[in-house]
Amino acid sequence: MSLNDSWLFLQQGVLSGLVTGSVYALLAIAIVTVFKTTDVPNFAQGEMFMIGGYVALTLLLIVKWPYAVVIPLTLVIVAMGGALFQRVVMERVTGSKGVGVQLVIATLGLAYGLKGLVRQTGLGDTPRSLPPLVSGDAVLIGDAVLTRLDIAIFMVALVVMALLYLMFNKTRIGKAMRAVGMNPRAAQIVGIRLSHIRMLVWALSGLISGLAALLIAPKVLITPDIAHIAILAYAAAIVGGFTSLPGAVLGGFIIGILENLVGLFISTNAIVVAPFLAILLTLIVRPQGLLGGKPQLKKV
Repeated sequence: MSLNDSWLFLQQGVLSGLVTGSVYALLAIAIVTVFKTTDVPNFAQGEMFMIGGYVALTLLLIVKWPYAVVIPLTLVIVAMGGALFQRVVMERVTGSKGVGVQLVIATLGLAYGLKGLVRQTGLGDTPRSLPPLVSGDAVLIGDAVLTRLDIAIFMVALVVMALLYLMFNKTRIGKAMRAVGMNPRAAQIVGIRLSHIRMLVWALSGLISGLAALLIAPKVLITPDIAHIAILAYAAAIVGGFTSLPGAVLGGFIIGILENLVGLFISTNAIVVAPFLAILLTLIVRPQGLLGGKPQLKKV
């Protein structure tokens, strides 16, 4: 491989990686937000993402509603689904003195339930993609080529990340979520309703999942197995730091770029291995993640 080819591949890998990494970063933010607030990893994050894709697909291609209706309705439906699951299932398990393992199993139950629901409806029999809102015309950036859709995905994801940052740092709800994540008992003492905040966090997780599905669905085929993208989001969260929202963003971009560079420089068959190698390397060198801070012991 010549130097010119290597430089071209590097540019293409980085730019394409930023696009896919922005979607991983959004899902990683959802995972980290739920974990920080409830101490429970949400193993149904990928299935919530999948449901967002199928809700949009149903409304757009079967019901024949326009995107102007489909986008907000999809976000509301997936967000309400997340909030309902927290209130009906997770809150009851917590109220009955359920331990962390039982809460994790509840999220696994949601994952299998959502996947089974899609398969039973027959929607998953034929892989489909959403029609793009933005044209797929090529845009030359340096020596690399992206589409207008790629640029739109990246820009929308960045705007959403900025809005989430403002919400967590400038609004009462965001500050309450952070307080519950730092010290639930102290937050409760000052008048914050834990159940209310946790329901909002699950709703936010669903909303982010629905948005991520709307962004990436025009580029990929929607199937019941598309939920595997959550593995990459988990890799992003682990690499960046499982308790750090900025780390989730950084980890998403790292995983996205790494995937694309490995596919271009080594082999497309090696892409599936790259995230796991990144996880292993991170756990060996810095177990708390790049921006995870120092490990802390909790008193019980």
